[in-house]
Amino acid sequence: MGYQFKLPDLGEGLGEGEIARWLVEEGQEIAEDDPLVEIATDKTTVEIPSPAAGVVAKILVAAGEIVPVGTVLVVIGGEGAEEAAARPGAQPAEPKPPSDKLLLGEKVRATPLVRRLAQELDVDLAGVAGSGPQGRITEDDVKAAAGRTVPAAAEGWREPIRGIRRQMFEHLTRAQEIPAVTWVEECEFGAVDLKRLVPLVLKAVAESLREYPELNARVEDDELVYLDRYDIGVAVQTEPGLVVPVVRSCDSRSLDELDADVRRLAEAAHAGTLKPEELRGGTFTVTSAGRSGGVLVTPLINFPEVAILGVHRIDERPVVRGGEVVVRQVGNISVTFDHRVIDGKRAADFGLAVIARLQKS
Repeated sequence: MGYQFKLPDLGEGLGEGEIARWLVEEGQEIAEDDPLVEIATDKTTVEIPSPAAGVVAKILVAAGEIVPVGTVLVVIGGEGAEEAAARPGAQPAEPKPPSDKLLLGEKVRATPLVRRLAQELDVDLAGVAGSGPQGRITEDDVKAAAGRTVPAAAEGWREPIRGIRRQMFEHLTRAQEIPAVTWVEECEFGAVDLKRLVPLVLKAVAESLREYPELNARVEDDELVYLDRYDIGVAVQTEPGLVVPVVRSCDSRSLDELDADVRRLAEAAHAGTLKPEELRGGTFTVTSAGRSGGVLVTPLINFPEVAILGVHRIDERPVVRGGEVVVRQVGNISVTFDHRVIDGKRAADFGLAVIARLQKS
């Protein structure tokens, strides 16, 4: 009986994961802690090491499939493939694709899904011309070769929404269901060290959340859960998509400590090496896109949180001070909040408290 590796619980509230990429093949011998599989969640893509040494006997869930926590993904060693496949929740894997090199020496470009369709329709891929990018054979190409009706060709090409982008798609669709309101006010940043803007904002936000605890909360079923910790997520735009690593204990740490943690988490986000625990348990979120953020955007709430603060582009602007027009470093601060559980005045007062603290820094 081989070792049956199940999809582990990768984070708070995450009941499922997507197999982003297998890092092994059936028949391959691996050592304990060798890279095994990449799992995509609604936060990030995580590389999971092998929990055991042995030969990869059977891969039960194909890349691109979404399965619940606890599903058997792979059998390592032994003769446990059939038993694992029969377990509840186990998903059949796509058949292992044949070698790309054919007898004629010509390379066939086709995904495992297309190869399986070709087998089902008894189509020899060696004689099919691919219409996809780089000559890839598509499902429509196989259907056409089998004599099936193919719809009119569409412009461009299509790619499945997978990994972080699929999770963003689903997560932000849910966020749109929240009756959110955005409050905006100007903030003068003349006294702010912009090189340490994010840690300064985190500190100001954490201190202000103490005064307005209903913003440091989350919605669970029909309850509003007030939290007594200040673990604030920082939105980071990476090449694969948006991730939100969490900076812990923002109320009690020094600016130097917060600055070091923000930089470390941002580097890990861009490198794709964030750990699952670094993406869990946020109580509130801050987003700042710098000059790319524009004069104003309306950030979406990171459900199940109830509010998010945005820091928008900071520029020199003309302002009136003492009856005179002067130039100051000014940017907009926004608070987007769930109006089901937070009153507009309380959200506005929270935003003003953050601004007051920033202008004194």
